[in-house]
Amino acid sequence: MPFIRVSYLEEHYREEQLAGIARTIMTALQEEFDVPDEDYFQVYHGHKRGEFQYSRNYLQVSRSDGLVFVQITLASGRSTEKKQRFYRELAALLQAECGIREEDVFVVLVETGLENWSFGNGVAQMIEIDERIR
Repeated sequence: MPFIRVSYLEEHYREEQLAGIARTIMTALQEEFDVPDEDYFQVYHGHKRGEFQYSRNYLQVSRSDGLVFVQITLASGRSTEKKQRFYRELAALLQAECGIREEDVFVVLVETGLENWSFGNGVAQMIEIDERIR
């Protein structure tokens, strides 16, 4: 049930490139976090140069204007090891499939409880699913 927000410098990526990024992120989520095919919710934000600020060398990572910020809101509970595998897999896939340098893949996972999700109809579907499984 991840919700993905991707931010980038607007003149750097074209629509077809963004579609490739979307597919690649979904592939990594499916491979590393077992996300189902239909659980696909992504929003892309292109920013003007003045709206897109970042450190070019923080923590000795050399970033370029090809930087993409990938914020993923998801249910909590995955291990540190699983998260680290996801970061590596996503960076490697984005480089191989989309030509984005691994240094330019900035990822933030935001974990939240099941009660914080409604996928429509004013219902917290994930709570209902969780209660049925118990």
